[in-house]
Amino acid sequence: MKTIVFIIDQVYMHGGIERVLSVKANYLASLSNYNITIITTEQKNKVSCYNFHEAISFVDISINYHRNKSYFHPKNLLKLPKHIFKLKKEFRKIKPDVIVVCSHSTDTYFLPFISKHIPKVKEYHYSKYIEEPIRNNNRKSFKKYFLNFSDFVNTKYDNIITLNKTEASHYTSKNVITIPNPLTFYPKHVSTLDHKIVIAVGRIATVKGYDQLIDIWEKVNLSKPNWKLYIYGEGDFDYTKTLQKKIVDKGLKDIIKLKGSVTNVEKELLKASIFVMTSINECFPLVLLEAQSCGLPIISYDCPYGPRNIIDKNTGILIPVANQQQFSNAILKIIEDRDLRISMGKNARINSIKYQVSNIMEQWDAMFNNLISN
Repeated sequence: MKTIVFIIDQVYMHGGIERVLSVKANYLASLSNYNITIITTEQKNKVSCYNFHEAISFVDISINYHRNKSYFHPKNLLKLPKHIFKLKKEFRKIKPDVIVVCSHSTDTYFLPFISKHIPKVKEYHYSKYIEEPIRNNNRKSFKKYFLNFSDFVNTKYDNIITLNKTEASHYTSKNVITIPNPLTFYPKHVSTLDHKIVIAVGRIATVKGYDQLIDIWEKVNLSKPNWKLYIYGEGDFDYTKTLQKKIVDKGLKDIIKLKGSVTNVEKELLKASIFVMTSINECFPLVLLEAQSCGLPIISYDCPYGPRNIIDKNTGILIPVANQQQFSNAILKIIEDRDLRISMGKNARINSIKYQVSNIMEQWDAMFNNLISN
C-alpha cells in the first residue's frame, strides 16, 4: 500500500489546480494499492467544490493565512511556526511514502527541509516566463535574490513536475520531470458545432486578456451579430466590473455575457462551437484539453507556453499575442467555414485522447514507485 499526501491551500474555490487534484486523487484512491490524504491549510469548514472519492481522507490544519497580503508579509510569517509544527505532526500520524505540494504557497519554501526522510514532489502550475524580466535584469534586487533562493529550494525536492517540456527548460536542477495535466472528462458525445456560441473559460484576471477579447468580439459582431460570446469564470472583482462596463459601453450587453463560475463546464462546452483564449501567458491550460475533448476547434494567443503544446494547425489557430485583428479574422474564418470547423473539431477530439487520466496517471505511478524504491 502506497500512502500519498497532497498538500494544497483549499479545495472550496473553483480553479484549475483544484480540479486537476480531484482527478488525480480520485484515480489513485480508486486503486487498491493507494492510500490518499489531502492536507489543506485554510479550508475554513467549507464544502469542496469538486467531488472527491469517499476513500480520500481530508485534514485541515487551519493556518488561515491573510490572503489579501503577501505570504511573506509579517502577519503571515508569524504563522509559519504553527504551520510547520502542524504539518510535522500530521506526517507522524499518516506516515506518507511521498508528499506532493500542489499549490504555490508558503509551504513550497520550507517543506524540503522538514521530515527529510520522506520523498517530496513539487508541482508547478504557472509559467516561469513571467520571471524572465527579473532574471535577465543585471541590476541586483530583492526579487532577484528571492528567485535565486527559489532555485535553491527546487534542488531540494526529489522531483519537480512541469506541465510541458518548454517549461522544463527554465529549470536548472536535475530533478525535473514533465507530466502534463490529465483530462478531467471525456464525453461520449461531442458538440454539433452548429450552436452560434463562442466560449471562453477561466479565472477573471488581467492575465487572461478578456478586455482584448471584448475588443476582438466588437469586430466579429460587425459581420456576425447573430453569434454570441460567453465567458465563464470568476475572480478579480474590479476587473470584472471593468469588463462589464466595457461590454455595456460598446453596446454588446446582449451579445457578450459574463456567466460567472460553472461547476459543469463540460455541459457548457458542448453547447458551443468554438473555444477562444486570449491569455498573455499560460503554463498548461487544462481547459484547452477539455474543449478538445468536446470536439471544439480552438483559437488562442500563442502565449508562453501552454497553448502551443496543445494546439496545432489541424486542431485550431494560434495568433501572435495582442494581434486583435488577426484573432477576429480567425474567428470569422472558422464561423464561415463549417467544414473547417468540423475537421478541426475531429482532430481536436483525437488529440485529447493521449491526455486521458489513465495515460497520465501511469506516469505518476511510475514516479511514485521510483521514489519509494529509492
